[in-house]
Amino acid sequence: MSGHTMRAVTITEFGGPEVLTPEDVARPEPLPTEVLVRVHAAGINPVDWKTRTGQGMAGLQTFPLILGWDVSGVVEEVGFGVTTLEPGDEVYGMPWFPRAGGAYAEYVTAPARQWARKPSTVDHVHAAAVPLAALTAWQILVDTAHVQAGQRVLITAAAGGVGHFAVQFARHLGAHVTATASAARHPWLKDLGADETIDYTTTPFEEAAADVDVVVDLVGDGHDRTSTRALKTLSQGGLLVAVPGGVSPDLAAAADAAGVRTTGFLVEPDGPALTRIAELIDAGEVSVEVERTFPLAEAATAHAHGEAGHTRGKLVLTTTD
Repeated sequence: MSGHTMRAVTITEFGGPEVLTPEDVARPEPLPTEVLVRVHAAGINPVDWKTRTGQGMAGLQTFPLILGWDVSGVVEEVGFGVTTLEPGDEVYGMPWFPRAGGAYAEYVTAPARQWARKPSTVDHVHAAAVPLAALTAWQILVDTAHVQAGQRVLITAAAGGVGHFAVQFARHLGAHVTATASAARHPWLKDLGADETIDYTTTPFEEAAADVDVVVDLVGDGHDRTSTRALKTLSQGGLLVAVPGGVSPDLAAAADAAGVRTTGFLVEPDGPALTRIAELIDAGEVSVEVERTFPLAEAATAHAHGEAGHTRGKLVLTTTD
């Protein structure tokens, strides 16, 4: 750590939003191959508040803890050995996940190759909404499911952070996209590229979707057994990617009995993928939805808002006026 201080939001115990405490802490210093980034905005994801309560990635953390993994900002310093970035570069990234990323702060450090140059056509607020959610969608569809043009993809919770990127990436890959969301979100999701929409509040999605090649389940079996129900929509040999909760023994057995495949998933830092995603954003093929921003000091209020559910796109903290 340097002799400088910075403003950050820390927690010293797991609990409700009230454990998020703004305070002055030591500013980190970049080690060799790392860069120091001045944070302009930090995205909020469900894993943030799950970890805050002692779930999510809590088992990998130590106190005091600075939450957050989505960052957009400007390179302040570079450590020895860094050749890909230099001070003044605008970057975005998902540092260190699933270890502590420290995004709820004015500065963060991380290996240079966990960053990418931010999309030039969006501001830091919108860039900060991208990394974790977009990388989750990208790594599921491209690297895990290997979605091909003409395949049928079903996305649950499609109006959320990961979901709205998954719809757009699946469309980019040439898939036929079916999205579940409340009816009010349907026109927006169709604008993003959904071919069909299902109102999960009135229609069991497993009765409305069939012959699906890939299900991206962003709800999980913890809520209305969504993953297990999604198995019924798959064609023989189809793949269910179960994101929240992963694959339980019961879900694995049900998939085997149905002749379909299933896998859990956890996102990882990926600078090259962020570079490709930035290209799609700058080309106008992918849009970023931010429902609301909060000052860094109001992280507790932001968490309470997110935990209430039904956010359209992302919530973002800002560190600058």
